[in-house]
Amino acid sequence: MSYLRFDKTLMTNLQESLPKEILRSNRSGAYSCTTLVDCNTRKYHGLLVVPVPELDDENHVLLSSLDATVIQHGAEFNLGLHKYNGDNFAPRGHKYIREFDSLQVPTTIYRVGGVLLRREMVFQHFENRLIIRYTLLEAHSETTLRLRPFLAFRSVREYTHENSRARRDYQPVENGIKTCLYPGYPDLYMQINKENEFIFHPDWYRGVEYPKEQERGYATNEDLYVPGYFEFNIKKGESVVFSAGLSEIKTDTLAQLTEFEINVRTPRDNFYNNLVNSAHQFIINRDGENYVLAGYPWFKSRARDLFISLPGLTLTNNEVEKFELVMKTAEKAIRQFIADEPIGVRIYEMEQPDVFLWAVWCIQQYGKIVGLAKCIEKYGMLVQDMMEFIRGGKHPGLELHNNGLLYAPGGKDKAITWMNSSSYGRPIIPRTGYIVEFNALWYNALKFGAEICRQVKDQKVEITLEGLAEKAGKSFVEVFLNEHGYLLDYVDGNMMSWEVRPNMVFAVAFDYSPLDAKQKKTILDFCTKELLTPKGLRSLSPKSGAYNPMYVGPQQQRDYAYHQGTAWPWLAGFYMEACLRVFGRSRVSFIERQLVGYEEELFYHCIGTIPELFDGNPPFHGRGAISFAMNVAGIMRVVKLLDKYNEY
Repeated sequence: MSYLRFDKTLMTNLQESLPKEILRSNRSGAYSCTTLVDCNTRKYHGLLVVPVPELDDENHVLLSSLDATVIQHGAEFNLGLHKYNGDNFAPRGHKYIREFDSLQVPTTIYRVGGVLLRREMVFQHFENRLIIRYTLLEAHSETTLRLRPFLAFRSVREYTHENSRARRDYQPVENGIKTCLYPGYPDLYMQINKENEFIFHPDWYRGVEYPKEQERGYATNEDLYVPGYFEFNIKKGESVVFSAGLSEIKTDTLAQLTEFEINVRTPRDNFYNNLVNSAHQFIINRDGENYVLAGYPWFKSRARDLFISLPGLTLTNNEVEKFELVMKTAEKAIRQFIADEPIGVRIYEMEQPDVFLWAVWCIQQYGKIVGLAKCIEKYGMLVQDMMEFIRGGKHPGLELHNNGLLYAPGGKDKAITWMNSSSYGRPIIPRTGYIVEFNALWYNALKFGAEICRQVKDQKVEITLEGLAEKAGKSFVEVFLNEHGYLLDYVDGNMMSWEVRPNMVFAVAFDYSPLDAKQKKTILDFCTKELLTPKGLRSLSPKSGAYNPMYVGPQQQRDYAYHQGTAWPWLAGFYMEACLRVFGRSRVSFIERQLVGYEEELFYHCIGTIPELFDGNPPFHGRGAISFAMNVAGIMRVVKLLDKYNEY
């Protein structure tokens, strides 16, 4: 039995099946995403969603959906499902679903009378091509299959509506057609590995609704263009493959290509393998450069997210080469920023003041896997240059004060930390001055830098960094540790934040900490009592008057809740690492119980992965982006840390 399997009882219940989404990517920036029952509920949903660099830096929905119709004895049974105005669902093909599983690829089995039809969806690696294989498992009489494509040709951030500008013409290609609705877009090739008939029957399907957008306070409906349909006979035991891509393909190669793509995938047969598959979706190659997408479906590659998530996405699965490829691209961005040059790669927010500090932490994790000697050989100079850039006062967002701590002056006017929600151009949480995780990262970076200097016998710089670390460590305790035993979130002169927030956990989780054992335990106690949930650490304690744990409603309402009580799994990853660091084996069973909450999540929302954040109150509903790199990476790191304890 498949690990991710859903039976007819769930699939035919739209209240249960519609919230469950599936995501597949080609590792080049394109993706396919919809719900288990093939009813698109977001404007970001689509079977073929690809970047179109000639137009902009966004993804674009070309093929929105593909309705299959089974025809026997002149009777038609449409297996598709769309939501229209007025809460109307049609043609309600979900009632024919017998089961769905996602062991190798998303697989749906339909039963229509005596017909048993299996559909498997595959996204070809590194090609903008979706492949769907239909196999007729059972049939007692002659069967015809009809495939009707719904086209959008629009950005994921917009909608399309019926208009006279859309081109209706098409050109025949081998066993299919190519078409393009608007100038600037690539041709969409739709082909089948069997001779078929394309019936040109252009029409607009009006008023398709996306309920997830309605929940988020956005416009909800659009019109989709259908150029016609493909029709062919199919025999019992026969498999027919449909391809939708940006280039023509030899249709006699589709069967072999489909089989190959299915077989090279890691089976999603347990918790960790699902995380590995999800991790692979974040790492993409575009124009010869390698990136980490912050999340699906709307995030791009953000510098902070890249460095926080890269070790978990790659090193936990011994994919050292992938780490190095992404770092090769990231190093270009780092060096361009240091040289005050335009960033020539697609990594955004490189200017954020903690990015270099997270980059050092990221390289530090690499050293643990490959050894410090190799780490120094590859990245020692990069670490040295980043540290010197900060120490020399050259970073525009940081000041090194005489007490050894880093001061970030710009947080009142602009969001400069990972808690980056804003309203009317101003940060909702104006974290500024001495920021707790910045300085935990700084102390860790100083000690790691000194360790590198010891290895390369650069005694002068080693002494300098050790001296600065000693000063920063003493000041860290004096500035941040309050009389109650937890750490202030930020301090700016006489202004200080006494709110209990999770950012203090980093000072316990990192390899080098300015805190003693008693201080670490007290901080973990506060995190456990006030911030820990089954789905992550809360971004704010419920005891705070500003606590706002439900991430629902229109954009502004969600912005005010984003970091005011919502729970984040990646923070829990550092919390669990801190627990193991402080308490050792005595916390192993506790961590294992914590991981159960994240394994459960694989069966909800976007199956097989972990969403961006959760409500801070029960039932801790998943919210935001359907798949989030830092969360997947954080949990993967904890799973691997546990393996080390369980080995002995």
